[in-house]
Amino acid sequence: MRVEEFLENSARLHGGKTALIAGDKRFSYAEFDAAAARMASSLAAGGIVRGDRVLVFMNNCWEAAVSLFAILKAGATAVPVNPSTKADKLAYMIGNCEAVGILTQGKLLPVVSEARKIEPRHLFVASTKFRGAGPGEGIADFETCLATAGSRVDHRGIDVDLALLIYTSGSTGRPKGVMMTHRNVEAAATSITSYLENTADDIILNVLPLAFDYGLYQLLMAVKLGATIVLEASFAFPQAIFDRIREEGVTGFPLVPTMAAMILQMRDLEPDFLPSLRYITNTAAALPPAHIARLRELFPRATVYSMYGLTECKRCTYLPPAELDRRPGSVGIAIPNTEAFVVDDDGQRVPPGVSGELVIRGPHVMQGYWRNDEATNKMLRPGPNPWEKVLYTGDLFRTDEEGFLYFVGRKDDIIKTRGEKVAPKEVETVLHAHPGIAEAVVIGLPDPVLGQAIAALVVLSDPALTERDIIKHCAAHLEDFMVPRLIEFRDELPKTDTGKVSRRLAAETLEAAE
Repeated sequence: MRVEEFLENSARLHGGKTALIAGDKRFSYAEFDAAAARMASSLAAGGIVRGDRVLVFMNNCWEAAVSLFAILKAGATAVPVNPSTKADKLAYMIGNCEAVGILTQGKLLPVVSEARKIEPRHLFVASTKFRGAGPGEGIADFETCLATAGSRVDHRGIDVDLALLIYTSGSTGRPKGVMMTHRNVEAAATSITSYLENTADDIILNVLPLAFDYGLYQLLMAVKLGATIVLEASFAFPQAIFDRIREEGVTGFPLVPTMAAMILQMRDLEPDFLPSLRYITNTAAALPPAHIARLRELFPRATVYSMYGLTECKRCTYLPPAELDRRPGSVGIAIPNTEAFVVDDDGQRVPPGVSGELVIRGPHVMQGYWRNDEATNKMLRPGPNPWEKVLYTGDLFRTDEEGFLYFVGRKDDIIKTRGEKVAPKEVETVLHAHPGIAEAVVIGLPDPVLGQAIAALVVLSDPALTERDIIKHCAAHLEDFMVPRLIEFRDELPKTDTGKVSRRLAAETLEAAE
């Protein structure tokens, strides 16, 4: 099945049902499908053909949702881009994927104009508010495109065509375009919705950027099932989001650790203040066990799913909720129709308790990185069968005796101090367990004696907490060589475009301060 068929099938089965809520706009499935079809017709009339790459450079608005499905209906490949992306990075993406078009918003046109050193063939704008350019400059108005009579574009695509090209955050070097076919997307969406037990009755609120695969899949999975998706631009004002959850009777709430930290810092929240929530999910980075426990207290009716994934395969593991009390530090087992195992440097599987690299097998594994064979060959390697490639994640894991997985750290994050190897995640877990600490990130700094010294950047929820208090807390729970030598207090931690705490940026800020 191709991804645009998610929408077409749901429009046929649930035509009058609310599909999409964004701001004050509401679309039924019939209206959503018709709008995407009209835009697809405009794209095709403008020269977009099967296999073309088209950027969606927007915030979480209804136009973005329509645009994504319109591109797929036109037979092209959607390239979602975070609206906070700067011009130089946008220019790189345009050139790297040889973009044929951009669907954007009027307020973002200055960034697009600066980035268009490499000219895409077509430019469509999602807003009528911008008056600085006319049709002669290659700009077509979004509303005008939607006014076009919509008809199904006969692109003759199949499910092994590329559906998505999702650029990684580029924490090291230039961002890489992860290639996902329609078949990859369907496999991932089917697996995730099965263990979350999603149905057409679910109402899912998403504040995560649609350019972030975690946010994007909330839209794709909701549409696949005929559920309702509520799009919000950000989590900057949590109380407004909570009000929205109450108003719409939201049942599903995906979050990332930074959002969880914000919620847990709020002092006026009563347990069960959002009774409609059926489940909460987390990925991007593992939630500290202490945060999971506090979330469960605040949302006693909601099932908490601790998960692990990466853009290159969307999702790898989830912890069955029944195991939360027994294994709060685990990210669980492989998602349905997936195999996950841990190997040593020679690719041999390791026994329980031994750390090694996590490897993923499954139909959701990416096809590779766009025009980057070197990076592709590093991540995709021969599997147990001669016809397949498996994904080497670059992440260190271990299993327990029953096969449940535990994240240890990135292979290149390991700190070597006093001749010992320290996983930053282990130190961060202890820091997060202190009730006075809201967020923490641990890095290694060059040290002439130790090799690397362990440093921690922390955001406090208790302003009275001192460096001495934190070191004393760590010393009570960690081996002496794992105790941070330096504690830096921050108002906030450096984050990537997707809101994930960045260890690289944290290291750069500390090194710049020295």
